[in-house]
Amino acid sequence: MLDRAARPLVKLVDRYLPDPFIFVLILTLVAFAAAMIFEGHGPMAVIQMWGQGFWDLLSFSMQMLLVLVTGFMLASTPLVRSILDRLASLAKTPGQAIVLVTFVALIASWINWGFGLVVGALFAKALARQIRVHYPLLIASAYSGFIVWHGGLAGSIPLVIATDGHFGESTIGIIGTGETIFAFFNLAIVVALFIVVPTVNRLMLPEEKDSVYVDPKILEDNPDDQIVISRPAEHLENSRVLAWLVGFAGLAYIVHYFINEGGLNLNIVNFMFLFLAIILHQTPRRLLNSLNEAVKGGAGIVIQFPFYAGIMGVMTASGLAASISAAFVSLASAESLPFWSFISAGLVNIFVPSGGGQWAVQAPVMLPAAQELGASIPRVAMAVAWGDAWTNLLQPFWALPVLAIAGLKAKDIMGYCLMLLVITGIIISIGLTWL
Repeated sequence: MLDRAARPLVKLVDRYLPDPFIFVLILTLVAFAAAMIFEGHGPMAVIQMWGQGFWDLLSFSMQMLLVLVTGFMLASTPLVRSILDRLASLAKTPGQAIVLVTFVALIASWINWGFGLVVGALFAKALARQIRVHYPLLIASAYSGFIVWHGGLAGSIPLVIATDGHFGESTIGIIGTGETIFAFFNLAIVVALFIVVPTVNRLMLPEEKDSVYVDPKILEDNPDDQIVISRPAEHLENSRVLAWLVGFAGLAYIVHYFINEGGLNLNIVNFMFLFLAIILHQTPRRLLNSLNEAVKGGAGIVIQFPFYAGIMGVMTASGLAASISAAFVSLASAESLPFWSFISAGLVNIFVPSGGGQWAVQAPVMLPAAQELGASIPRVAMAVAWGDAWTNLLQPFWALPVLAIAGLKAKDIMGYCLMLLVITGIIISIGLTWL
């Protein structure tokens, strides 16, 4: 059973993986040293690159914070919580709970990565309220669904190269999603992961005597609904009419947006979460009570994302990310270029955990190499996409919203994610190289 194989990894991570903030500080220093040693930049030049990039993810940081906050507020409404609990009741055993949360997270992440992160974590908590199950693995299973996002409907790289006017159009033209997201090799990888990831997660489930169960306090996410009105202003705070007028206006915009063929992106997901929460909480006061609970888990996002933006600034401006990509390309043939693109993207992703940002760095290296070697450009592009998604199982950057909702630390789930990293890496490599 894989639970025995996973134990050493779990113990290793628990002992040596620092808090994600310490991890990003170490990555910052590693990026500094690499830029100076391998790219020949001086210390002050590297610091300037870092400082100039430090605030480049402010908009994205706010989006991610809202993913956490609005998702939490929506899930804390009586209706949504009831739906999640009913769906969770389908699982009768710990093993079924692990498989079910993995499937839900995979499906949601394939539709939209932000949606998948929040739904997986919230559903895991709903399961934990009903079944005694090893909680760290349950949350790791919820996060593991994120592996498929870049091969799904919201994959940033395949959507970029399918858009008129993208920066590489003069080199490769427009490549439709039929050659990337809906290509046979990509769908085969997705289907394989839908089978393998739930199976691996189930096999890693420890025996009952070795299981760690959730602290009941973590599952108490209901805001205080007691209403005491002592002054006129509180009538507005508890007004259903006020909440519903604004809430249904937002709902009308959502309907209009999708009727006019709007795509599912992070902004519209947050918009839907927020205005559905306003309607379902019924009053502004209940929404604000939920908000007060939601923001408690957002500290990691607020402080860490600027540091990752600074690392991205160093990696891109120094040429270090391009050099890493070029080093792997030098080993490649037409047949093996997708594999080396995948590996190099996985390495770069540890320092540049952004699909769109990573493509901007790697495309100028990968695309000319694909043309020169006669390799499949759509396959190479998807190799970069899958590499970006793959090492998110190692990089705690994307796990922050999940961990905040779940009330855990990165070290609690990353041992299981490392096992998945190895197994999914083999599957994706085979799909990219031989299918």
